[in-house]
Amino acid sequence: MERLDGSATAPSHLRGGVVALGNFDGFHLGHQAVVGRAVALARAQGRPALVATFDPHPVRFFKPDAPPFRLTTLDQRQRLFAAAGADAMIVFHFDAELAAVTARDFVLDRLVRRIGAAAVVTGEDFTFGKGRGGNRAVLAALGQEFRLGVESVAPVALDGETVSSSRIRDALQAGDCATASRLLTRPFAIEGIVQHGDKMGRALGYPTANLALGSYLRPRYGVYAVRGRLPDGRLLDGAASVGIRPTFDPPKELLEPYFFAFDGDIYGRTIEVAFHRFLRPEAKFDSLDALKAQMARDCADARRALAAGD
Repeated sequence: MERLDGSATAPSHLRGGVVALGNFDGFHLGHQAVVGRAVALARAQGRPALVATFDPHPVRFFKPDAPPFRLTTLDQRQRLFAAAGADAMIVFHFDAELAAVTARDFVLDRLVRRIGAAAVVTGEDFTFGKGRGGNRAVLAALGQEFRLGVESVAPVALDGETVSSSRIRDALQAGDCATASRLLTRPFAIEGIVQHGDKMGRALGYPTANLALGSYLRPRYGVYAVRGRLPDGRLLDGAASVGIRPTFDPPKELLEPYFFAFDGDIYGRTIEVAFHRFLRPEAKFDSLDALKAQMARDCADARRALAAGD
């Protein structure tokens, strides 16, 4: 799957395509409906299917001090878009220049001229352009002016509520992995490069792979049943701590998965850790022996949760 810069001219073989346009952070059920409609339309018309996203998220540009909230990286989104049938991902770099582009100029310059789009599909609540001056009605009018097909997809509801990224974030911050997984159609997962740590886990008999949380949303601090994906595609069951490690000084925020029956060298490699079930809040222990005993219980709980299909 190709990744295109939204400020560049699309290559000839991807022009005349159908573009799904949105932030698509998390790529949840609602996002999947938008991209699914774009892919179906593209296939029916024999056109390329493209998904356009923004990076960084516009909220990060307008509110740089906002707490981390991302649900996916660009690399994760690219894999998800490819699995959904898209031929390419277009990344619009959201900066001061793009923020100043009016809705009309965005459609004319970015979608029509640079991408050569034949049609665009968005969610009904999507807004775009300077001062959020573009919405579904504006896009439809501009589509008529520039001979650009325009469709919008209604919000998707689950459990009587609209599926949204904010709803997923609320669930993760509450430790509710089950709800987040239903809305995402897969477990929330953090991807990162395995770092060298202080080797305390290895000393306790539970060697962990340390990952920084970066710009990801912080799920509820605590211990989880997880499943890791290695660079070669292998899946490993495990238990992971996410938080500030209150037993140790100084506190350091980390995601620390321990994978059962695995002792390979993955330092410097990129892995993905999927959160399947919240097991307990993080806690401070009076001794390393007490911590070690709790880790044994955590691993047993994680094995049971994963065996049960969580």
